[in-house]
Amino acid sequence: MVTYHIREYRAEDYETVRDLFATGMSEYVPTLCVHMLKQPWLVLVLACTFCLLLTSSKSLLLPILAVTLLLATGRQLLGYIWSMYIDHCLKEDLLDIQATYQSNKGSGFWVAEVDDSVVATVGARPSEEHQEELMLKRMSVRKDYRGFGIAKALCRTVISFARERGYRSVVLNTLMVQHEARAMYEDVGFSMYHRYILPTIYGRLANCTVSKYRYDIPSVD
Repeated sequence: MVTYHIREYRAEDYETVRDLFATGMSEYVPTLCVHMLKQPWLVLVLACTFCLLLTSSKSLLLPILAVTLLLATGRQLLGYIWSMYIDHCLKEDLLDIQATYQSNKGSGFWVAEVDDSVVATVGARPSEEHQEELMLKRMSVRKDYRGFGIAKALCRTVISFARERGYRSVVLNTLMVQHEARAMYEDVGFSMYHRYILPTIYGRLANCTVSKYRYDIPSVD
């Protein structure tokens, strides 16, 4: 077991928090590649390319090399697009964590420490859709500290915060590649209530599905 301590974010945690988020999100690139290889249109493109080159060249080597090159190029392109998304997040709410999450009593940001080292993070701020909802964001746990219940403890910290501040529910979004995260949230008590594909060209091509989860807080009579 690991002994950890959850506390509020401090200014000196800034670089560690950003590194934790960026590193954790970068780990999804291989899963994203597998997800893309399951898309029918991509399988069709690769199959057609292979068959056309095989027919025209009468050689097995050329189509194999061509498909391999396409896969390698696609891997690099996906990595680049994903890094752009990570960079966007770092320039958004994670650019000034104190201003975004600690400037009012309705939001907050917490870290989990092990031996005085920050190993996990989570943030929460009011939902833009409903004032009575608190949105859980930026959950990230260092890879070597997963499986010890730290993420669940951070979730419960946010839920307790929401209850104390009078919110009626905690909501969050997950992407289709975050399988372990969805399982963890469901174990805590979150339920999926909506799912949609990102309405962008990249979102449709990649079948980029966002699942929305909610944890309802019982009202106290």
